[in-house]
Amino acid sequence: MKLIVGLGNPGAEYAKTRHNAGFMALERLAKRHGVTGVKTRFHGGVLDGHVAGHRCMLIQPMTFMNRSGLTVGEAVGFYKLELEDLLIVVDDVALPVGSIRLRATGGAGGHNGLSDIEQKLGTPDYPRLRIGIDPPGRAIQSDYVLGRFSPDQLDKLDPALDRACDAIEAWLNDGIDKAMTLFNAGE
Repeated sequence: MKLIVGLGNPGAEYAKTRHNAGFMALERLAKRHGVTGVKTRFHGGVLDGHVAGHRCMLIQPMTFMNRSGLTVGEAVGFYKLELEDLLIVVDDVALPVGSIRLRATGGAGGHNGLSDIEQKLGTPDYPRLRIGIDPPGRAIQSDYVLGRFSPDQLDKLDPALDRACDAIEAWLNDGIDKAMTLFNAGE
C-alpha cells in the first residue's frame, strides 16, 4: 500500500488558500480516480482506494498544518510502511505558481508542516511533491500562505494541479527517481 498525504488546514475558512495546495492536489487525484467515501482516521480525512492500479490511502490531516506529523506518524506506524511508500504533497513559497518539484528526501525549508512530519518520523528522508505558490514578496509570510490565490495565480495553478496528479501517478508506477526525471526537467 502507498500513503499519499496532502497538507493543508481544515475548515471552510482555509479552503482554496495557498497553504492548502496539498489538499487541492489530493482532491483532484481522488476525483480523477473515482476514489470516494471519506472516513475519519489518524486525525485526518482518509480515502482508501486505487490510484493508477495501486492500493492507496489518501489523507488530509485535520490537525492543522503545524501538527501534520501526528497524522503521518500514526498512519506510517499503523501500517508499518517503508518511507519510500509515503508521499507528502505540500505548498512551497520558494517555487513559482505553476511549477512542481518532486524530491526523494530533503529539508523542511521553513515549512512548519514538513518540520513536524520530520520530527515525528525522526528523519527528513521521505518523498515529497512541492507545489509552487509564489514567494510572498513584501507580505508577511503567514498572512500570504493563508490568503487566497489571485486570479492570475489560479490560471497557473490549475494545470500545475493536473501535473501534480500526473507526477503522483508516475511515482506510483515508476518510482521516485524516474518520476523526478520526468517532472523536474528544466530546474
